[in-house]
Amino acid sequence: MASEPGPVLITGAGGFVGRALVHALAGTRPIIATDRTGLDFGGLPDVAVIPGEIDDRALVARLAAEPVSAIIHLATIPGGAAEADPARAACVNVAAPMTLFDALAAHGNTPRLLFASSIAVFGEPLPPRIDDAAPVRPILRYGAHKAMVEEWIATLTRRGAVRGLSLRLPGILARPPAPSGMTSAFLSNLFHALKTGEPITLPVSADATCWLLSRRAVTMQLLAMLELDCDPESARLNLPALRVRMGDLVAEIARQTGADPLLARHVPEDAIEAAFGAQPPLSTQAADTLGLTHDGDLAALVASALADI
Repeated sequence: MASEPGPVLITGAGGFVGRALVHALAGTRPIIATDRTGLDFGGLPDVAVIPGEIDDRALVARLAAEPVSAIIHLATIPGGAAEADPARAACVNVAAPMTLFDALAAHGNTPRLLFASSIAVFGEPLPPRIDDAAPVRPILRYGAHKAMVEEWIATLTRRGAVRGLSLRLPGILARPPAPSGMTSAFLSNLFHALKTGEPITLPVSADATCWLLSRRAVTMQLLAMLELDCDPESARLNLPALRVRMGDLVAEIARQTGADPLLARHVPEDAIEAAFGAQPPLSTQAADTLGLTHDGDLAALVASALADI
């Protein structure tokens, strides 16, 4: 008789994506959920909660005490916050996951490792098209941190220590309006403002284009990769996402909420427009081959994002 799979460790489990992932997996496999806060999963079956800071070696020892079948690493200090506190960000974003992955791999059972990387690895300016062969040349510390951990996971995979996949996340909608440290927070704030009929100033033009996914869609992508039997040729994957024009996003949110689209005013800031408003056509052939999909169309993305508010 086949043995039951070991637990799935989810770091950053109290965050926006982490919470949805825990709820989606609960009852299907044992889960170990860790984060600093937000771990109120008391009503869910077979979810063990271990709170703490990911760079705390005592926490790492607890998390790695027993073998796990899979790790989904979501914990991070994002873009703007990473620039504001470089030392802390380097510790949490690079040193801590390397230490954790090494400790978990020491059991020798080759766990599946899914790492929430970011499109920030591509830097700026972006080429006319992004595909699976696009070069990695980050500008922000956050993007550089993600690229460093991607390389370490690829190394661990070549060594046979883990079965690693670095999944490059685009903008995920619609996050809570609380401070997140994300320079791209205006994308989610737009949903909250129009739903409540509040004015908002957007730091990008109406013609700005960006890659977006709903939380529902990215959760489904993560679940699909968790169950993946084969290992793709590359340990790095660009995730399928919708390329959305900001003016169209404003119009669709306004249509679904009944808000006045003129509540959203465009006052472009050069740095933010360059980083989040000039994203070119995106090709994700490797991920497409594995069966990963985005929201389908803009109306479905907006409806899913609004459902999270």
